[in-house]
Amino acid sequence: MPSSLEPPKARRKLNLGVRAHDFGRASAEQLAQRISAAGFGSVQLALNKAIAGLELQAGDLTPELARETGEAFRRHGVNVAVLGCYINPIHPERRTRARLLEFFRDHLRVAREFGCGLVALESGSVNADYSAHPANQGSEAFRELLASLDWVLAAAEEAGVNVGLEAVVGHTVASAPAMQRVLKTLGSRHLKVVLDPVNLLSVATVPHQGRIVAEALELLAPHIAAVHAKDFVIKDGVLQTRPAGRGQLAYGPLLEFIAQQAPGLPVLLEEADAATAPACAHYLIKHFEEKTP
Repeated sequence: MPSSLEPPKARRKLNLGVRAHDFGRASAEQLAQRISAAGFGSVQLALNKAIAGLELQAGDLTPELARETGEAFRRHGVNVAVLGCYINPIHPERRTRARLLEFFRDHLRVAREFGCGLVALESGSVNADYSAHPANQGSEAFRELLASLDWVLAAAEEAGVNVGLEAVVGHTVASAPAMQRVLKTLGSRHLKVVLDPVNLLSVATVPHQGRIVAEALELLAPHIAAVHAKDFVIKDGVLQTRPAGRGQLAYGPLLEFIAQQAPGLPVLLEEADAATAPACAHYLIKHFEEKTP
């Protein structure tokens, strides 16, 4: 008699990865081997930070280089989930800004050669060094950001890939409502969100972290394409970042969201090197499994 029992459902797994440059600066082959050996299957790859010998500028990133690099990671079973190209899209010097935006467009044009569909950046600052400035939350900075994003989104649409924008306290897009405003204003299906909960917090708002993370998930959920995972502590009155599981971030709501609404979403460790990443992974997996239906 056939059994009426259904086979157990496969347990969902957390799609954990790392930033490639947190494992050192080396050849693509060496980095991919290190990351695979540590048990991770995906990366955020910032070429100039991660690949030894590269000092790329606008016009330097060729399809051949992209293909060779992507193939090195694929040989070791590591997916390039995000290309990191963290330029300042509202750099105060116009010629510099134009070169930076062209460099970003270079990444969009060849992203598919890496096997990647998402190129990420932050929203920038009126200060050239990306430091906070009161004018970052002003209307002029916002208009400048929209113009820059609109320009690169044309290239993203042509290439069939997405731009991932990350909100950071002190930058032009400093909160989830500001991110939602950008998404609604531009209205592009090629504009996605890279969510880093710690980057939405300041010393003053840490007591309200639950509300802030919940708001981000509520407002941005359909647009989130990747998550950055790190932690924080308050020391000497300053918010300092730490590896995931070694600080004060309440990961429960975020992991519950991923487990129930976004399985497979890339979760990329930050501030975690080869020595600390396995413990961070264990921490996140343990708490993720508690939230998995």
